[in-house]
Amino acid sequence: MNYNHVHHVSELPNELLLALPFVLAILIYHLLGLDPNQRQKRWPIYRYIFWISGVLSAAVALIGPIADTAHENFTAHMVGHLFLGMLAPLLLVHAAPMTLLMRTLSVGHARKLSRVLKSFPVRIYCHPVVASILNIGGLWVLYTTELYSAMQHHALLHMVVHFHIFLAGYLYTISIIYIDLTAHRYSFSLRAIVLILSLAAHGILSKYIYAYPPGGVPIEQAHMGGMIMYYGGDIIEICLIFLFCQQWYKAGRPRTSVSISH
Repeated sequence: MNYNHVHHVSELPNELLLALPFVLAILIYHLLGLDPNQRQKRWPIYRYIFWISGVLSAAVALIGPIADTAHENFTAHMVGHLFLGMLAPLLLVHAAPMTLLMRTLSVGHARKLSRVLKSFPVRIYCHPVVASILNIGGLWVLYTTELYSAMQHHALLHMVVHFHIFLAGYLYTISIIYIDLTAHRYSFSLRAIVLILSLAAHGILSKYIYAYPPGGVPIEQAHMGGMIMYYGGDIIEICLIFLFCQQWYKAGRPRTSVSISH
């Protein structure tokens, strides 16, 4: 009991250190939303809620009991994957952080940021096809090679993989639904095709994990993890599909014209 207590205390500074970026992300977003000169309309409260919820969703996967258990339990790892790679990006996109940043910056800095967003590298990474390959393709590499086993034994690799899962999930989300500010827009037809194919690839991967567990993963945990990935992913994917279809419907809806009678 004493050993466990000492071990828990020794891990506490590490937990606080890992929590610091998430706390800073919430504080910085809040500060950006404040406009002391009242030059802009008040930033909506629901945007703050989305941001805080998204940051906390990402934090759940990296710190706390789920993250600790995920090192030894594939089921917990898959729960963290849903929070980090799917739920957190969807919530953060609804917080529209780029729109908030753009309206906070001065005209000169806003123009510089706009040039960055219009640059060729950003255009490539935000293309729906490229973003989906980075997102779904990265998961196939993770779970069908020795990468999953290797990341459990190397802390730096563990961090890189989780950062990729989050960033790829975020790029994929902003490439499919246009809620935040974006410099490159693609047709609904292209995005619909990418969405359908990526959802199919995600579902097939979950079934593959169920049948062929990653190296070192017990079959029982692989079965549960595969089901969590399949059914839990479906819930988030349904939300993504709904938002995408809603935007497509609004874009295709005919505009009403006001006639003036003399």
